[in-house]
Amino acid sequence: MMTLVKNSKLWLSVLALLGTLFLGSVQASPVDTYEFSDPVTQKRYQELTKELRCPKCQNQNLADSNSPIAADLRQQVYNLLNQGKSDMEIMSYMVDRYGDFVLYRPKVKNMTYILWFGPAVLLLLGVGVIIFILRRKPQAKEKTTLSAEQQDKLKQILKD
Repeated sequence: MMTLVKNSKLWLSVLALLGTLFLGSVQASPVDTYEFSDPVTQKRYQELTKELRCPKCQNQNLADSNSPIAADLRQQVYNLLNQGKSDMEIMSYMVDRYGDFVLYRPKVKNMTYILWFGPAVLLLLGVGVIIFILRRKPQAKEKTTLSAEQQDKLKQILKD
């Protein structure tokens, strides 16, 4: 009877843990119930919401963010798609409204050079510094020769 009670407590604990984990993952993703006219439009919507960054959240795209602004932007993307706008027009609309920050892959231009090329430049500088340090020759040692008097003195010291 005691083992039956212990086993049921264990099973209840496991179920409670799994329920908590499942509920936590369900609450983490936003649920939008948009109806699309065709699967291509739905696919475009999904790709656009993955390419656009939530202006409020850190490193979350519109598809993954639960913030109210992300929900508004998802609605805006849906409306623009239904108006027949192309992906470029939707991206341009978002950039005009929120700046390049809203793009996960901003275009290469003067303001984004450091973002695109900075890591490569730093890597090349690091490799250059390492090569410079490794190739740097030690300073040449002056050849010192002992005079005849010094050699005699050295021989006497060694004999002693």
